[in-house]
Amino acid sequence: MAIKVLIIDDSALVRQLLSSIFEKASGIEVVGTAQDPLVARTKIKQLSPDVLTLDVEMPRMDGLTFLSNLMRLRPMPVVMVSSLTQKGADVTLDALALGAVDFVSKPAALGSGLEKYAEEIIAKVRMAAGARVTAIKHHALSSAKSAEMPVETNKSADAVLAKKVGRSHFRTTEKIVALGASTGGTEATAQVLKMLPSGFPAIVISQHLPEAFSASYADRLDRNCQMKVKLAQDGEQIIPGHIYLAPGEQHLLVKRDGARYICRLNDGPRVNRHRPSVDVMFRSVAQNVGPNAIAVMLTGMGADGAEGMKEMLDAGAYTLIQDEATSVVWGMPGSAYKLGAAKDVKPLSKIAPTLLTHLAD
Repeated sequence: MAIKVLIIDDSALVRQLLSSIFEKASGIEVVGTAQDPLVARTKIKQLSPDVLTLDVEMPRMDGLTFLSNLMRLRPMPVVMVSSLTQKGADVTLDALALGAVDFVSKPAALGSGLEKYAEEIIAKVRMAAGARVTAIKHHALSSAKSAEMPVETNKSADAVLAKKVGRSHFRTTEKIVALGASTGGTEATAQVLKMLPSGFPAIVISQHLPEAFSASYADRLDRNCQMKVKLAQDGEQIIPGHIYLAPGEQHLLVKRDGARYICRLNDGPRVNRHRPSVDVMFRSVAQNVGPNAIAVMLTGMGADGAEGMKEMLDAGAYTLIQDEATSVVWGMPGSAYKLGAAKDVKPLSKIAPTLLTHLAD
């Protein structure tokens, strides 16, 4: 059965471009288009699409209002189409909090990047079709039994940081938590972090986000967390009570500088098609923090971070993944589980309490 897609966008050019992309993809059928949410509402009833692509800014009713009503009355998988501007980033993060599965940027003018864009939106629509989205109440949390998307493993973490054999860790009691996430992870990460006290050990995060979104996301987390949240800066000391988010398009590594831990940013090749890559961050933590580290893997498409989590486990770290039932996509945590990298598996609501309990032991 083909995935039935309804395209909702006020731009006739965008509707035509997206229709053309999907029509060339096997297993996807465009059942209709709509220029605004009011037309879309009628077409959803008539056509029963499996997935919506939804423009953020539209006339007659904005995308967020429409999405909020949709997720309350008829929850279904939605992929947002947003502009890579400050306003677009803020609205898209709101959409993910309301229950949108994922997002893509607005398609640029026809050019050499169109093929890559087509691959991205096709992959995200296929992934979204596997999500079992539930009605939202006070927050958005979708559960999914997702068909895992094949990820083009173009480069491993070796392209950024060589693998080391054996351990060479300083004796220290200072803990560092390394957290990785992707699809569905902006909201999942926020739910975990807001439950942690201000004196919690330092946390480093690699979340797959475009460069234009990472500052907005860090600000949003900071407003809602007891800990201080900021974008990581190259060379800055990692201290307890602080959360360091990898900037978009840069790998975040944890390094030793004498008795201190510091952030290192690296603009090397994409690893598992991502920069920042969770595998790169986890490997650096395995090598430099070892048994004093904790690895957490939340919802995400693909397998980035699985190998790095196994290296952390082998270095003596405690490793924890989100379970399948509460993950939007169980690709990344599922890959870690299959690799034997997860010491513990918990639902999203139990991740923070589990971390607190583990650190209290």
